[in-house]
Formats: sequence, structure tokens, C-alpha cells
Amino acid sequence: MIVENCPYGSDPRVMREAKTLSAVGHTISVIGPAEAGRPWHEKVDGIAVYRFKSWKSGGRSLGYLVEYVLSAAAILVILHVVLVGRGFDVIHVANPPDILVPIVSIFRLLGKQIIYDQHDLSPELYATKFCNSTSSIYRFLLRMEVWSYRLSDYVITPNDSYKKIAMARGGVRESKITVVRNGPDGRFTRCNDYDVELRDRSPNILAYAGRIGSQDGLELLCDILSYLRNSLGREDFYCIIIGDGDDLQRIRLLTTRLHLEDKILFTGWIADSRRFHRLLSTADICLSPEPYNRYNNQSTFLKIMDFMSAAKPIVAFDLDETRFSAGEAAVYAPRDDIPGFARLLVKLMDDPVVRKKMGQHGQRLVREKLSWEHSVPKLLGLYNMCRIKNTFRRQSIRALKGLPAETAAAQRVLSAIEEHEHMPAERILAYQDVRGRR
Repeated sequence: MIVENCPYGSDPRVMREAKTLSAVGHTISVIGPAEAGRPWHEKVDGIAVYRFKSWKSGGRSLGYLVEYVLSAAAILVILHVVLVGRGFDVIHVANPPDILVPIVSIFRLLGKQIIYDQHDLSPELYATKFCNSTSSIYRFLLRMEVWSYRLSDYVITPNDSYKKIAMARGGVRESKITVVRNGPDGRFTRCNDYDVELRDRSPNILAYAGRIGSQDGLELLCDILSYLRNSLGREDFYCIIIGDGDDLQRIRLLTTRLHLEDKILFTGWIADSRRFHRLLSTADICLSPEPYNRYNNQSTFLKIMDFMSAAKPIVAFDLDETRFSAGEAAVYAPRDDIPGFARLLVKLMDDPVVRKKMGQHGQRLVREKLSWEHSVPKLLGLYNMCRIKNTFRRQSIRALKGLPAETAAAQRVLSAIEEHEHMPAERILAYQDVRGRR
């Protein structure tokens, strides 16, 4: 498994996928960026983790290009190390960036399968970050995305919106796509271990948890809190911002400029899940301030499920995937409407009964529909298809050695091998059955 944009221990989706696959007997190696104080190679919960030193982009487009090129070179080197040492049958690539699948596709010559796990819509993410959807870089990202679709054996998407894009923009057949939704660990339920110091700061604790990038709406969040205080006259709140990212320093400066230093606490990234859950459990209302754009509107935010898992009501802007995930666990302000968002916040601050009802609804949704446990069968089903195809290819190649090339049976096996990348597992089993009867 390959992840470029954050360390293995900081990516909940990659960690859950790796642990899920390892638990059923797959041998998993993960390649990702270095973490401070951790060796370049170690075993973590039975998973072999390999780390490379990554270049920091600095939030600039040229910086990202340098980061991705250097990271791709390091990943290729480590892939060869893993191939010689542990070996592998499948390369599971998480984007961004979308240059990774075309680069590692050379391993298809050795019969390796490639899974393209599309975490983000890279072209839309670039257009959102740099306000440019017409540049040569944007067009290059579109091409890389299409090549990633075409060169992979299977595509994983986190929701149906991404699936539709893969089919429309990438021409991917539906049978090649598996939707594996982001979701929290269903074993976590409402925690009674509150942060006493935080609880004493205000009768209304607000919380944001997630990455802090230009697309994540933290600038809007600061404007909302300023409106809440200066226009609506509310002082009975305190907001914690849990997370880190390229935009953190700019948001800190904005907080100072708006005179909100006494109302906002930046905790930084919290790797300790117990502390994270304790802070969420202390909060009264959770905030999802992502503005409307093509990227945010079609993306599923893991933070939404974390909030729901903690039985917290949510205030969010009205985005398609956010509404699909949260349902009645959230109230929705019109897109980018700062006063509207603040007024919804006030209503929840003043109505603990509604807050409790919304929180319970969200937690029930997670338990019955959205937790990671509901995505596990789809992930395991996909890897079972990979296993079947690997077995079929090896058996077919062995079978060819005993068949004259001109026979109809040999031609069927050859045709099957040529198209095995795109065949459903059922058809492969049918081919095996026919050959077995012969």
C-alpha cells in the first residue's frame, strides 16, 4: 500500500484498510512519508511500514511538483526493496498525487495488479487551492487522473459521487469500481471521559476536527465566530480547532486580526485517539465549515462521521455529500452564508434537547450504516477478486504448457489471460471450471 501525502499513522483510512486486510491473513507492506522519531522501517501491529523523507511543498504549486517527483522516486526505490524482500501481488495506491499509478504501472509487466484508491479529486482540489481550473497544471492533473483509471485493475472510491466521475470522466466500467466509504470505528461510542479544564471554559464548547487547508473553510469559521460575537452579541462560547495543515499559520493570524484569541484554542494534530475522543466528547456542537466548490460538494469528510460517532450535533454548509452522510444529525446553512450559519449555531446553543436528539440520530446512523465495519465486506471482496485473478493467471500459464497453441482450448486460455484485468471473478471461475472439465 502506498500513501504519499501523510504518514501512515496519520491517515485513518489507510490504517483501517491495512489492519482489516492484515487481520484476514494478507501480508501488508505500507510505504509512506517519514514520521519524526520513527525508523525508516518497522513492524506496526504486524504490518511492515517503510518510510521515506518527503519534501515539504510550502503550499505552492511548484513546491507540490517537487514534492511529488522526489516522493515518487523514493517510492519506486522502496517498492523494489519490498519486491525482493517480502514480495507482493497487488500495489494499492492512495492518491494524491495521481502520478503514482502511471509510475508504478511498470510492475504490471511482472504480473502485479494495481488498485487505485481515489481519496481525492486531484484536479478539483488543485482548482480549489489555487483558484485556477484553466491552467496547464489542471489539464495535466486531469490526464493523470484518466491514466490512473485506465492503468489500474480496480478503482476504489469513497462515495458514489466519485464513482460517477470515474465512469463519466475516466470511462471506467462500473464492474471495475468498488465504493469503500470512509467511516469511524464502530466500537467507539459516546465517551463519558470529559476534559474538565475545557469544560470549565464556557457553557458552549464548539469543535472543529480535521485538516487545515485553504479548501477546508477555517477562514469562514473565523468569520462565523466573529459574527457570532460582534453581530449577535454572544460571548458564551469557546471553540477548539483540532488539526494541522498548510493553512494553519494564516488562520492563526486571522484569529488575531479578528480579536478571537480568547475564543479559539488550536490543539494541533492529535494522534492519541483517547485524547481526541475525550475532546470531542467535551464539545457541545461540532462545526463543518467547508465552503461550496466542486471538490467539497462531492467529497465525504471523515470528520462528519467522527462527530456523529461521538453523538454530537453538527452545523454545516449545505453540500451534497455532507447532507448524504449526516442527514438529520446536522443543520445546514445556505452555501457560504456566514450569518445563516451563525444563527443556526445560536439556535443549537440555546436548545440542548434538540442537540441531544440530533446527536443520538447521528450515532445511530454510524452504528447501523456508516461505520467502517460496513465497508469491510466490500474491501475484502475486492481483494478476494484480486486473489482469484492471481490464481487464475498462474494456473492458466501452467495449463498453456500442456496445450498445443493451435487448439481451441489454448486460444480460450490465451484470450482469458489477455482480458483478465477486466473480467469479473465469476467469469474467471467459469473459465476455470471449463478447463477443469477438459
